[in-house]
Amino acid sequence: MSYGAGAALQAAVYHQLRGDEALGALVGDAIFDAMPVEAPSGVFVSLGPEDAVGRGDVTARGARHDLIVTVASGADEGAGFGVVKQAAVAVADALEDADLDLSRGHLVAMQFLRAKARKVENGVARQVDLTFRARIDFG
Repeated sequence: MSYGAGAALQAAVYHQLRGDEALGALVGDAIFDAMPVEAPSGVFVSLGPEDAVGRGDVTARGARHDLIVTVASGADEGAGFGVVKQAAVAVADALEDADLDLSRGHLVAMQFLRAKARKVENGVARQVDLTFRARIDFG
């Protein structure tokens, strides 16, 4: 098992999302690796938690990374799920089966696992947490 590609995967996902035109049209540059102190207004994207498990075999060391990307509306947005779900679709389109170039390790697969849509901030804001699974080998 190796967590050696954790930072490389996060950087590649961030770069992929920042460069996606469809997502940019919906959220502008409100794509964060680290959230600002105050939550932004409007719809934004944030990289979230990650779990990694060793998945090496006799041919190579490797790991499986389950990572969450959150799409949310600021508490000042009272517009419902529509635009948040549109941005979540753009995130899924940008990452599912993406050919991410990692600075360490080799991405074998990037798959969408699940999404959870919910109300937050006393029911005013909306949030969709998308979970993706990345399989990384070290050859």
